[in-house]
Amino acid sequence: MLDKQCSGKNLDGRTIVMRFIQRLLNKLGLASADANRHPIRIFLLEDDERRCEWFSRRFKGDQLDVASDVSHARELLETRSYDSIFLDHDLMPEHYGATEADDERTGYAIAAFLASRPDLQRAATIMVHSFNADGAMRMVEELRRAGRQAEYVPFHFLEDRIRNFWPR
Repeated sequence: MLDKQCSGKNLDGRTIVMRFIQRLLNKLGLASADANRHPIRIFLLEDDERRCEWFSRRFKGDQLDVASDVSHARELLETRSYDSIFLDHDLMPEHYGATEADDERTGYAIAAFLASRPDLQRAATIMVHSFNADGAMRMVEELRRAGRQAEYVPFHFLEDRIRNFWPR
């Protein structure tokens, strides 16, 4: 059997083909849930139980911490370290479709909190996933003004975006 030189290691043809297939499956989002990725730590600010269940299924095998209100979110963000942070804007039924901003009890409060604390969760990827596009964009703008990397991904596009960051 022929040996191939790859990244300074001698690999046989079968190993090279298997690695190629695994990379291809990862890229297509078809790799098994027990792929060779280390568990990551995720923070989720979300009030919708169905979405919480979706995140739990999507990040099975990873550490997922969930907060549904601003005070619990601040506590977790101050005491733990995360690889990724997912933020919803509307955290109470009265926020859905509201015409006035409630900056103290929505995800905006956490965006402002993170923006005011540049030392906190500096390495984390931040995604705002709210259906409230106006509120979500205010959050992203606040975070970016503070020099944070943040993006708005509507919830229905989140699976594709997550697959690009953390293939399974």
